[in-house]
Amino acid sequence: MTILASAFGRWRKWQPTLRVETLALIASLYFSLACNGLFWKSTLAGRSFTQADTWLFAACLLVALTALHFTLLCLALNRWTAKPLLGLLIVVTAFAAYYMSTFTVFLDPSMLRNVLRTDVKEAGELFSFGMLPHLFFYALLPLLLLFRIRLRLDSFRRAVLVRLLSISLALLVGAGSLLLIFKDVAPLMRNNKEIRYLITPGNYLYSLARVLGADASAATRPREPVGLDAVKAESWQQRKKPVLFVIVVGETARAANWGLSGYARQTTPELAQLDVINFTQVTSCGTNTEVSLPCMFSVYGRRKYDDDKIRNSESLLNILDRVGMKVIWRDNQSGCKGVCTGVEEHKLGNSTVPEWCDGDRCLDEILLHGLDSILADSKGNLVLVLHQLGNHGPAYFKRYPPAFRKFEPVCETADLAKCSREAVVNTYDNALLYTDHMLAQTIAFLKRQDGKFDTAMIYLSDHGESLGENGLYLHGVPYSIAPKVQIEVPMVMWFSPGFAASFSLDKACLKQRSGLPASHDNLFHTVLGLLDVRTGVYERSMDLSATCRP
Repeated sequence: MTILASAFGRWRKWQPTLRVETLALIASLYFSLACNGLFWKSTLAGRSFTQADTWLFAACLLVALTALHFTLLCLALNRWTAKPLLGLLIVVTAFAAYYMSTFTVFLDPSMLRNVLRTDVKEAGELFSFGMLPHLFFYALLPLLLLFRIRLRLDSFRRAVLVRLLSISLALLVGAGSLLLIFKDVAPLMRNNKEIRYLITPGNYLYSLARVLGADASAATRPREPVGLDAVKAESWQQRKKPVLFVIVVGETARAANWGLSGYARQTTPELAQLDVINFTQVTSCGTNTEVSLPCMFSVYGRRKYDDDKIRNSESLLNILDRVGMKVIWRDNQSGCKGVCTGVEEHKLGNSTVPEWCDGDRCLDEILLHGLDSILADSKGNLVLVLHQLGNHGPAYFKRYPPAFRKFEPVCETADLAKCSREAVVNTYDNALLYTDHMLAQTIAFLKRQDGKFDTAMIYLSDHGESLGENGLYLHGVPYSIAPKVQIEVPMVMWFSPGFAASFSLDKACLKQRSGLPASHDNLFHTVLGLLDVRTGVYERSMDLSATCRP
């Protein structure tokens, strides 16, 4: 007790006085050394520490990295903002470093947009007791030290002079360090551009500026109309029944674990008993929902990818609405990401239906709840988009009811690193079993409407998932370096006999086509083709069903 009291007394007396520049330098060194583990691992991969040039490379890169952060901090900090801003940066950087090291996350603009759009429930699932030791050492202790520091007060003239000299010196030293290792660092950054998104906190600060700038720009201009010339083809005049067309947007389902596509386990037993068409070589537009969802409903797609144009233009749903179809987006996740702007949206994630909801989350069958009443009120053609919670990680164990716990042992924590890879995969596969069931239930529902509607369903996942391969978990790796498991996704189609007959669709032909490569880019044009909607933005070559219809 005496030792503790003495230590506490010394701590109370310890209160050094520092310049803002000195504090910025200490913080920059801390960020460079303690919070950039993934960056150092990537840049030093393949180098031997028995060689002097490796140490020179690491030392110069450390100096350059510290100079970069020091310069940024000097531009933002003054004696009034230094402690609150640094406190905020320390906390945010501690969280960023944890998730980057745990799940190998790259904080590029698309990932940061995904983070900013994450709802409270999703964010809550990412917290675990396993992160507490990390936050203690990387956030709480630095904050306690920051709290004890006093800042030196200089005259305005002297403060400006010192700040200018400090920034100039930092730029000079940083540039000099890079020149010493330019022959090594230039090809590294040129061939591995994604590494820059591992530099913390520079990565999320840059990405945040990009996202906020893009959102501000989008808010000031109207959405670009798409397919203003769209009309129903003449064949619609001979139709005897309206159409009920369902698009199920899956979440985080990867083709590698999809039973219908040849996975060793049968994770799709119910669909395997149905007359579905499974596409075995489908790639996504992005590796996260914020990119893939707007892209897959856009006329631009991955081929002509332009994030600003995609987010600021109408989607496939607006075209279908324009030709007189009633379009409803039903969501059990974090929203439609702008895709359903202008059409009816039902947010079901906060429902209180005991059968499917536990007060926190709802299982995906909530998307089918109440559809009978919707159909009872419908007098024409109806397009339903069902946005699943699906296999959203890392809490895979919360995505299915107990009856679907077939593969064991399971991982009953969001801290995937604490589970064996077998348990992680088992839990993920159990969630796929439930998606299979939900899709089978959707088809069963559509079959019951046969007397009133011609019905069809397309299921397509937004992106895949890493389950520990090469140390990667979850998703969101930049597309150019993303592993196949994050971009190869399942896609399934089902058509009632009445739909196939009335639209002259040769299902056997389409089944033959299902083994060829396809992508998210095909969805826009395939839906227009299947529903026989004519518009100048339709591309027959991108319609998967085009050769299977007259």
